[in-house]
Amino acid sequence: MSLKEQIDLSRLPKHIAVIMDGNGRWAKQRGKNRIFGHTNGVKAVRETTESCAELGVKFLTLYAFSTENWGRPRAEVSALMELLVRTLRKETKQLNENNIRLNAIGNINTLPKRCHQELLDAIEMTTNNTRMTLTLALSYSARWEMTKAIQRIAQAAAAGQLDPSQVNDQVISSYLETADMPDPELLIRTSGEHRISNFLLWQIAYTELYFTQNFWPDFNEEELYKAIIDFQSRDRRFGKLSPT
Repeated sequence: MSLKEQIDLSRLPKHIAVIMDGNGRWAKQRGKNRIFGHTNGVKAVRETTESCAELGVKFLTLYAFSTENWGRPRAEVSALMELLVRTLRKETKQLNENNIRLNAIGNINTLPKRCHQELLDAIEMTTNNTRMTLTLALSYSARWEMTKAIQRIAQAAAAGQLDPSQVNDQVISSYLETADMPDPELLIRTSGEHRISNFLLWQIAYTELYFTQNFWPDFNEEELYKAIIDFQSRDRRFGKLSPT
């Protein structure tokens, strides 16, 4: 039986989040520069996206560029932004053909002007697609997101639009970047690292974590299937006891 055949399609995670890690180390192993790894990582993005859509996953969120990544060497950041522009131009048609909607979370106004516009254009061109939502976390950090949410809640309370005593989990979630999507049920991180790296800290309170040694450019549909099979083998109790 193939890995795909082992997946119970009635118990798929609705939302999968991925920390795409290891592009630079993958390139270094091959005697190449880091941008070579990022370029080859695009194939893994395409294969993971299309495989999730084919299975029936409704939301896929990829950690593409963190707030902290702005501290990388200027040449690498510039190359990453150019790669993003080229990829958006090239892949938008494929997203439409696969009925996949593009979304973005993060402080995207900090992106270079051309990159920002290409992103907005791609989001607009795919806005009516319904099969799956692909979200890119760009210039994103969970602490930035939560700080922004707290500021907005405080402003609403000060304006008399929100009673502070009524603030609960649901209210806080409604002020986050991910307000229009369910929390991830499965978080995958590649490259053997075991960190969350400031990604969706509020949303992953009860998310199942899956770590793989594969660098991101080597992540493919078979590796995705392994992660989902592992997810389906777990007893998700949410702090309660298992039913007897």
